[in-house]
Amino acid sequence: DRELLELFRVPPASLPEVRPSLGEFGRWEGVPVTAVLGDQQAALFGQGCTEEGAAKVTWGTGAFLLLNTGPRVYPSRHGLLATVAYAWEGGRRYALEGSAFVAGAALQWLRDGLGIIRDASESDPLAASLASNEGVYFVPALVGLGAPYWDPHARGAILGLTRGTTRAHLARAALEAIAYQTHDLVRAMEADTGRLLGELRVDGGAARSDFLCQFQADILEVPVLRPGDLETTGRGAALAAGLAAGLWTMAEFRLICSAHGAAFQPRPDSANQQGLVAGWHRAVERARGWAQRA
Repeated sequence: DRELLELFRVPPASLPEVRPSLGEFGRWEGVPVTAVLGDQQAALFGQGCTEEGAAKVTWGTGAFLLLNTGPRVYPSRHGLLATVAYAWEGGRRYALEGSAFVAGAALQWLRDGLGIIRDASESDPLAASLASNEGVYFVPALVGLGAPYWDPHARGAILGLTRGTTRAHLARAALEAIAYQTHDLVRAMEADTGRLLGELRVDGGAARSDFLCQFQADILEVPVLRPGDLETTGRGAALAAGLAAGLWTMAEFRLICSAHGAAFQPRPDSANQQGLVAGWHRAVERARGWAQRA
């Protein structure tokens, strides 16, 4: 980018040669380096999302959703980013990307900040112990809100508290917040591309939660697929390197990626799910702009 090079006074000759993501970049002690991918692009590849319309979300500290848009770039009108997914001898593939700043970090805050759980894994049985969220919502805008809101003045909020609220409600609200944020990113992508998502693949530490995966399937009304190995970033880089090195074909690669550890099917209760999402949006509106000076 010529403008950025001039801004930071970087001589163009000092930069490396631009090559496809899947291709030989050199050798290290005789071993060819045949793939270079960014973190989320590697996870997209590791989930086998090489077809246009395929999407994955990584639930780590934040939530990072990428949708493969094939050879077409979609300039977002809903707060997302257009990015390169990967490039190969078959051409370049693009993606839409949306990031929520706080996902699994919300569970860490419940553990380290409030001390109401000893381990993030406790949140799953606590959430499942309740029949509903009983109107309790947690907007984890602890560092503002990312896509699709982009509000640095938003602050975290817990709404709907009563005398009957327990730590189980807060654990459930934190897990639900991850799903709600992912829901907002998916709907923004659908609005940008004009096509509905058929399924969502999930990975990252928070994807260990059966409650979260099922709740996500319910509010999106699409199947949620979880791989047996949640470390899909490293897996994706390895698979891409093997593909570029000719260790397997694209057909074999897709066969490798077709196996899933678990599939969560949406349960039919659309009216209730729409009400839950509407409650989330009400809560978000109360958190937005909180730290903005009058």
